[in-house]
Amino acid sequence: MSRSRTETIVRELQDVVDALGEPLRQSFQNMHGGYPEATLERFLRARDGDATKASKMIVDCLNWRVKNRIDNILAEPILPKEKFDAIRQTQLIGFCGFCKQGRPVFAIGVGNSTFDQASVDKYVQSHIQINEYRDRIILTEISTNKGRYVGTCLKILDMTSLSLSAISRLKTSTAIATIDDLNYPEKTDTYYIVNAPHVFSTCWKAVKPMLHERTKRKVQVLRGNGQEELLQVMDFETLPPFCKPGISSSNESDIFSPDHQFHVKLYNHIQQMALSTDRVLNGLSSEGSLNIEVPTSAEQSQHSDECEVVHGIGSVLPTLQASPNDSYQHQRDTLTSNIAGLQCTWTAFGAMLMANLPVSL
Repeated sequence: MSRSRTETIVRELQDVVDALGEPLRQSFQNMHGGYPEATLERFLRARDGDATKASKMIVDCLNWRVKNRIDNILAEPILPKEKFDAIRQTQLIGFCGFCKQGRPVFAIGVGNSTFDQASVDKYVQSHIQINEYRDRIILTEISTNKGRYVGTCLKILDMTSLSLSAISRLKTSTAIATIDDLNYPEKTDTYYIVNAPHVFSTCWKAVKPMLHERTKRKVQVLRGNGQEELLQVMDFETLPPFCKPGISSSNESDIFSPDHQFHVKLYNHIQQMALSTDRVLNGLSSEGSLNIEVPTSAEQSQHSDECEVVHGIGSVLPTLQASPNDSYQHQRDTLTSNIAGLQCTWTAFGAMLMANLPVSL
């Protein structure tokens, strides 16, 4: 699509937003952070340049934000603090710094996240708080400092300890990915997958042809800890600890720890926002004060980046069940069989999405 055509559609999308009620317009203002055109263009890219679908997506997103009080979520602390810490220790997300182009770099411990210390809605709430803090604080500050729009990030996915048991965590991972796809589209430039078992890398090659072209361009499965390739886009200091073998870290330097400066600043910001709205922190319930509606898979586009990555990882997991004591020929036969199964799974998955049917994996 030409640049002039894109600009024309973005103006049309702005007209749609301007015609909405005040709560939705205010939510859009909170969301775009001073860059409305760039924000609308993200939604347009997420729907492959289709103006009608992009218009529906942005309106649905704004309705979701208002209905679920997303604009105030940074004033909704997860209490008690021990609950927040438990979530941080089992939903491994960390902020590493910035790449050479100024984009934030986030690390995600896919293999070691257990999601077993709180309800799904608390993990969803925590994830959205990180999204909102990233968009409204981190990206706003870096855009101001650079004098240009910086609206995306990089994600490094650590597959250390990834096993078949991760299938039980797909419900939470899929809920988070669905929210990201429908309400925070085109926020990730590249997903770097590191520390993946060899069998994972092999089977990912079978999954990759079934991904949307946009997703394929974004996902890179790197060798080992990926340090060599990552140093081309970020400095050594920005690399997460799992990409620096032999270097130990304290709680303060462990990016996943609740004691890391990013999580401390995030928690303090949420507390301050709550107090500024006259919330009595000691009176807030640790559970149930905020229930966020998770869109169904039927509401997804059939080409949703984050969900494609999550389902891709999930479909590869069965390949990890081979015992290390199996013979080479048995492992090879198992791998061949699983790859064939992956292709069938992804063909069915794509067909169901295109038919707008709910998908449960």
